[in-house]
Amino acid sequence: MKALVLQELVGPAGLHYVDTPEPTADDLVHIDVHVAGVNFPDLLLMKGMYQQKADPPFIPGSEVCGTVVRAPVGSAWSPGDRVSALTTVGGYAERVAVDPGLVVATPWQLTDAEATGLLINHQTAYFSLVIRGGLQAGETVVVLGAAGGIGSAAVQIAAALGARVIAVEKREGVEEFVRSLGAGDVVRAEDGWAAKVTELTGGAHLVIDPVGGPHLEEGLRSLRVGGRLVVVGFAAGAIPTIAANRLLLRNVSTIGAAWGAYFLATPGALATVAAALEALVEDGLRPVLTATYPLAEGRAAVELLEAGGVVGKIAIAVR
Repeated sequence: MKALVLQELVGPAGLHYVDTPEPTADDLVHIDVHVAGVNFPDLLLMKGMYQQKADPPFIPGSEVCGTVVRAPVGSAWSPGDRVSALTTVGGYAERVAVDPGLVVATPWQLTDAEATGLLINHQTAYFSLVIRGGLQAGETVVVLGAAGGIGSAAVQIAAALGARVIAVEKREGVEEFVRSLGAGDVVRAEDGWAAKVTELTGGAHLVIDPVGGPHLEEGLRSLRVGGRLVVVGFAAGAIPTIAANRLLLRNVSTIGAAWGAYFLATPGALATVAAALEALVEDGLRPVLTATYPLAEGRAAVELLEAGGVVGKIAIAVR
């Protein structure tokens, strides 16, 4: 089969489009991959910078949508089923083998490309907003990095759940995009942006922060009394520290949201979140895929992500 194999831990420059053996394990679900998502954790793994490690050579790719080829006896899956799966590695290939517990049915309303967008980004966003953040309809939610993968998913989901959404984004030319996802206001991520959020809202109930760096401090300033800030990641590169007196004096909370660690340790969590997202799809939510690349050109997709040029979700079309 054809695959993108990472030969060195140097990021997308280490990817090579080559022939490689198909997976053979009998206890896994074998999936013909139609579309593979491209995510920030994939990039970190390719650089040896992710909390999980993989030694090269290996096939990156942490999420796929496709069709079951074969499955273990007694599993919930049969040949021909349309499925979506979390793979950790192996997704940038024509076929992948996955633990049956990491496979979910693809909503019939979505194409495989759209459904790829419903995986890591939307699952992480729902987990951060609802399970960790305790979002309630009518609350004000500030989303940092709102045009990125997790940010755009968080804007969509928060709006679908009845929140007022304030998008914070540093890039030019993305305002129309984030407004189309459901953001009511868009604030430039520049010095003192928290004051603008407070001016607009009186203070946020909930901040979703996949960016980190100095923006976390601003996020705390943007909260009203009793507000919550959910730490999702550190796309800015720097891992910030928090002065605990800020939490104490302002009666605010910071909350961690590591979706992968949670669902691996919590039986049924993946199925629960997948069902919640499917209900939103039934109500009209559609993940936004802004670009696809053929498998042979998949390196370019990861290079775009590395350069900070991705708006919304991009993917690799395998078939």
